[in-house]
Amino acid sequence: MATTYIRHQFRLHGAQIKRLALLGLWGLLVPTAALAQHKSTSKINRSHSGAVKSITVKNLPAYDERWFHPGMYIGLTASRFVIEQSALYTNRQNVIANSVYSPSLGVGFIGDARLGPAFSPFILRFAPGVIFLTRKVEFLPRGYPNPDSILTQEVTSTVIQFPLLLKYQSNRRRNSRVYMLAGINPIITASSRRSDPMRNQLQAVSSDLTLEYGVGMDLFYPLFKLAPELRFSHGLRNLLVPHNDVFSRSLQSISTNTVTLYINIQN
Repeated sequence: MATTYIRHQFRLHGAQIKRLALLGLWGLLVPTAALAQHKSTSKINRSHSGAVKSITVKNLPAYDERWFHPGMYIGLTASRFVIEQSALYTNRQNVIANSVYSPSLGVGFIGDARLGPAFSPFILRFAPGVIFLTRKVEFLPRGYPNPDSILTQEVTSTVIQFPLLLKYQSNRRRNSRVYMLAGINPIITASSRRSDPMRNQLQAVSSDLTLEYGVGMDLFYPLFKLAPELRFSHGLRNLLVPHNDVFSRSLQSISTNTVTLYINIQN
């Protein structure tokens, strides 16, 4: 009777021991696997004597295995018109026109799609956004160097852009890499404002097409990727709206020239 009781108790404890052994094995394997992955994505810097100086952990190690990466950006823009004066006013030498850079701000979204297999260096980027642009042209009558004689024409508008860019990125080095990108950017003016229509008579057409190119750097953090980027933009269209005023008649064409610092955030 006692023997049966003891065996019965032993069978119960044996089942419990098996379950505990499996749980213990699982508890040992999970940290070991995590440690192995941590070691495989880390780099230890040692001194000449063998002492550990620093340990660099590779953030987002599986980032390049995903084919699509969404994100958003903020753009700090300096934009101006590239102007060409008309032959009539150039010959008569009546008015000098000078375009100046003006600061603007833009925000938008990013969609990066990998072209090719995992770790391919080519990325197709679509980054629609909104930019609040201000561009100025200063007109000065020739022979009147007095700054009070300068008449400034200001074109303020809210534009929607749809840049389609091809990005080529270098191999990743720990938590950073550099890239280049280029493409085209169709632009549509959503609204145009003139604070003083009687004074600001210069106008621009409501659509444009620009050529874009730039460079940037991907910086990998534990939860996201930050990418500062410097991009240049050159307009391909003549934006001048002809009118019978001294400002429009003194110009033959105006096109855009923009330099933008983008701060891109992706996951």
